[in-house]
Amino acid sequence: MTDLDHFLGQLTLEEKVSLLTGQDFWSLPAIPRIGLRSLVMSDGPVGVRGTGYAPDDPSIALPSPTALAATWDTALAQRAGRLLGQESRRKGVHVLLGPTVNLHRTPLGGRHFECYSEDPLLTGEIAAGFVAGVQSHGVGTTVKHLVGNDFETDRMTVDVRIPLRALREVYLAPFERVVAAGGWGVMSAYNGVNGLPMAANGVIQDEILKREWGFDGVVVSDWRAARETVPTANGGLDIAMPAMDNPWGASLVAAVRAGEVPEDVIDDKVRRVLLLAARTGALDGFAIADIPLDEDGTAVAHEVAARSFVLATNDGVLPLSTVDLTRVAVIGALATDARVLGGGSAQVTPPHVISPLDGIRKDLPGVDVAYAIGADPRPFLPAAQGPQWGTFHLALNSSDGEDRDGFDFGVETATVRWIGDLPGGLDVATATSLVLHTSLTPTESGEHILAISGFGAFELTAGDSLLYKGSLHPPGTGRADLLLHPREQRFPITLEAGVTVPVVLRQTFEPGMAHSVATTLGYRAPGPDDEGLIVEAVELAARSDVAIVVVGTTEQVESEGFDRTSLALPGRQDELVSRVAAANPRTIVVVNAGSPVLLPWSDEAAAILLTWFGGQEAGAALADVLLGVTEPGGRLPTTWPRREEDCPVLDVRVTDGALAYDEDIFIGYRAWLRSPASPLFAFGHGLGYTTFGYANLTAASDSATVTITNTGERPGREVVQIYLSFNGTTDGNGSIERPERWLAGFASVTAAPGQTITVRVPLPERAFQIWNDGWHTIPGTYTVTAAQALNAPRLTAHLTR
Repeated sequence: MTDLDHFLGQLTLEEKVSLLTGQDFWSLPAIPRIGLRSLVMSDGPVGVRGTGYAPDDPSIALPSPTALAATWDTALAQRAGRLLGQESRRKGVHVLLGPTVNLHRTPLGGRHFECYSEDPLLTGEIAAGFVAGVQSHGVGTTVKHLVGNDFETDRMTVDVRIPLRALREVYLAPFERVVAAGGWGVMSAYNGVNGLPMAANGVIQDEILKREWGFDGVVVSDWRAARETVPTANGGLDIAMPAMDNPWGASLVAAVRAGEVPEDVIDDKVRRVLLLAARTGALDGFAIADIPLDEDGTAVAHEVAARSFVLATNDGVLPLSTVDLTRVAVIGALATDARVLGGGSAQVTPPHVISPLDGIRKDLPGVDVAYAIGADPRPFLPAAQGPQWGTFHLALNSSDGEDRDGFDFGVETATVRWIGDLPGGLDVATATSLVLHTSLTPTESGEHILAISGFGAFELTAGDSLLYKGSLHPPGTGRADLLLHPREQRFPITLEAGVTVPVVLRQTFEPGMAHSVATTLGYRAPGPDDEGLIVEAVELAARSDVAIVVVGTTEQVESEGFDRTSLALPGRQDELVSRVAAANPRTIVVVNAGSPVLLPWSDEAAAILLTWFGGQEAGAALADVLLGVTEPGGRLPTTWPRREEDCPVLDVRVTDGALAYDEDIFIGYRAWLRSPASPLFAFGHGLGYTTFGYANLTAASDSATVTITNTGERPGREVVQIYLSFNGTTDGNGSIERPERWLAGFASVTAAPGQTITVRVPLPERAFQIWNDGWHTIPGTYTVTAAQALNAPRLTAHLTR
């Protein structure tokens, strides 16, 4: 710290404050005279976007965080973190904005896919592994969003009322675990907690995080979450981001000089920023470890995907035997347009995406793999692509809208997205338009549909026809609504087969608004109506050896920025599954959703495979699992309900600006254990392609040990789950209710057929503690259960503390 004080002593008050205030969308300023370089931040729990969109520099796209948690493998989480640390270094990023450790309080949470689990211990362990991996490369992390951002409704302003016991035992627990593991950063949430906006919540950010936990890193605001100068400066926030609408800068300098913010508070914040710079190699005299950048991104993405897939049901149809296959039906819009990423700030542009159809066809070269849409749940038309389209040439212009003085690039599909820096290094202040040039040569005559989705002012022409000119959003729409709630306009046009038509889409920007773009030229060819599509799929399934139906959510129902209004699959996908299953008893359903959905046909399918948002390798990993090349290794990190009304915690309705967590500590499986209803799939559930036997469970004060044997004929992976239970807990101040059971530890192991392995699972002291004006270890007798899932206990033992 002495060295850092040396740097601090050379700074003026204005320079100190500048280091706490975003200089643009993603970075803090450099101060060359003390050897301090600009600290650069980037979104990305599944990939590293960098500071903007560079078409020649894509980002590895890992599966969603729910998928990573479904592996129940901290070592794999660390490897995923190492890959993203490597990606960060490659892209010049010092701080990765993640991981997200908010909990799955309700399955309606729109950002559910970006969080790990409903359980604080599983969440904290996976996050700690991920953080260790990222930071091994000298890249900082910011575990987020501290705290209570477990839903999206009114997230900018809502006050979340969390009982103190639940706050400590449940919602803060993953953050505490990451801090204990050495995390370098924390991101403060938009919402308030118990009456104080989080960006100004000194009770949590200063008293608990910094003083009680001893956190020596930085607390950075979520983007534009810091709205006041003095309360945020005195409330434990260290960095206010981004530059736009920032309440610090000159206002904070004035507040210090007026005595409203002590300068030693500013000095503490600057020391933390300097320490972050030292840790990430952005300060002269401090170097980061020279770790080889040798992680294979494709291999890691593939392994995480396959290991995360949860085989929920299986009547023996899986794994498929290729000797029995002549024709395979692959059905569903998401079989070709798979959701591999969640919507919002988690999005990156991957180098490639392998769809389920592509992956299955590649792994079944001698089999007739036929495709039918069946039911299309997408409310927006998919991006134009395919052989009937010419190349997609784009020009980003910074002159008067003509195709000059700009940057030209191409894309594989007619869609572009970026937040931050512009392609080609163009200045956002002078960017005026984005122009897409392409052509369409229809393969059939009739009414074709073109569409525009995104935000801004557009002009669309096809041949000599002006199809649209105007804005998709009403005037005055806020920046967040523009980015998170794009709109679509569709335009029918009659075209003749074989006749090429030039298509031009022009988007114009208001001054300074080009930093955020999400634009798509959509397309649909002539074809059957909705009923006709289902009939085609059913007929294909009936004449096939096996039917693989891919269903899931869309970006319009599961994304950052809003909560879900229903757990039902959108469109007619449920009907599609039932009708296909009736036509072919060997129907396998692949659920491409980042969080729980209702599966009313679960008893009708031969097998159900839950694949989350599977990242760029989703289709290749799926094919491997279906064909038994690898085993589906996933276990559920959260409970899946049978019916929406069965969910013990569901509400995301904000009343008078607040939402009360009246269920206290009883969320997720803790709440289901008190409910008269049973879920469809319990916490920790997941099948494999072999079986395991359990024996010799022993419990000590700090660990449980159990022997497992692979009793099947294939190699396999087992996740040993250890649960504790105890009745009548008392801390001396009155009876405190505890859950019926709670997760205390876990371990994942791989065994060959007939192999026996002894597994030791550590039991942390916190598993035996409750919060009641402090942490208290409760004496008494505990039941220790070794289980394959919450509802699948195998052995019990007893432990007296």
